[in-house]
Amino acid sequence: MAQDFYQLLGVSRGASQEELKRAYRKLARELHPDANPNNAEAEEKFKLVSRAYEVLSDEETRARYDQFGEAGISGGGRGGGDPFGGAGGFGSIFDAFFGGDSPFGGGRQQSGPQRGQI
Repeated sequence: MAQDFYQLLGVSRGASQEELKRAYRKLARELHPDANPNNAEAEEKFKLVSRAYEVLSDEETRARYDQFGEAGISGGGRGGGDPFGGAGGFGSIFDAFFGGDSPFGGGRQQSGPQRGQI
C-alpha cells in the first residue's frame, strides 16, 4: 500500500523546506536503527521517512509527486518519468531522422564549431 509522504513526515502539503527538514530530522532521530537495535518495524519506517524526505526536499521531484503521486517519481532518480527526452525515447528517433530537431527533446549535440565560427 502506498504511503502519503506528507503524512509520513507529519507535515502539510504546503510545508516549507525548513518544516520538511525539521520534521525529517526529528523522525530520523527517533527511528534510526542505532536508536532502535533489532527493531525491524522502526528500521522500515526509517527507510520510508528517508525516502519521503528525499522526494519532498527536491523541488522538481516534489512537483512530480504532487501531480502524479509515486508514479511520477518511480523512474529511479531525477527526470525518471520523462518517456520522450531520454535515450531510446522519441527524441532519439527524431534525432536519427531529422538531425536532432526533435520537438520531444533529446536533440543532437554538435561536435565541431558552430556555423559562422572560426
